[in-house]
Amino acid sequence: MTVDVQQPRPNDIVGDEVQIAGVAGGAFEAGYVYRISEGHDEVTGPFMAGDGVGGHGQFQVKVDVSGAAFTRERLQVEVFHVSPKDGSEQDKVIVPVILGSQIVPGYTTYLEYEVQAGDTLWAIAQQHYGDGSLYHRLVAANPDITDPDVIHTGDVVRVPQGS
Repeated sequence: MTVDVQQPRPNDIVGDEVQIAGVAGGAFEAGYVYRISEGHDEVTGPFMAGDGVGGHGQFQVKVDVSGAAFTRERLQVEVFHVSPKDGSEQDKVIVPVILGSQIVPGYTTYLEYEVQAGDTLWAIAQQHYGDGSLYHRLVAANPDITDPDVIHTGDVVRVPQGS
């Protein structure tokens, strides 16, 4: 049996409802498990996938994580099936994601901002949040930013938005 998670993509910013979708199967119809965790808390549940004749079928699951006690913005979405022989997790796919509500209260979406000559994360935070000291939100939402003092003209910075 195989699992191909197509949504979310690595480092997507997700909301309190995480949509997990892809293709899985290789059996008549098989049971799979999703787990969303950050090392402190987790949300898990089962779902079925397959095409009814031994092939692969699409799956889509919406998972409400609003009740989880997550303390970090970086989560892992895991999808796997459990071996009937020994209970081990098989064909596990792990997708790292970013929980928007841990970055911006009431997270709803993000904007994409193209860095202009002379921009700093402080200035971008000032423009979008009214407070430059909130630049850490931009760092959290953009894993490619490894040094907050170094951004380049033409870079695209995701700017999380709240309600």
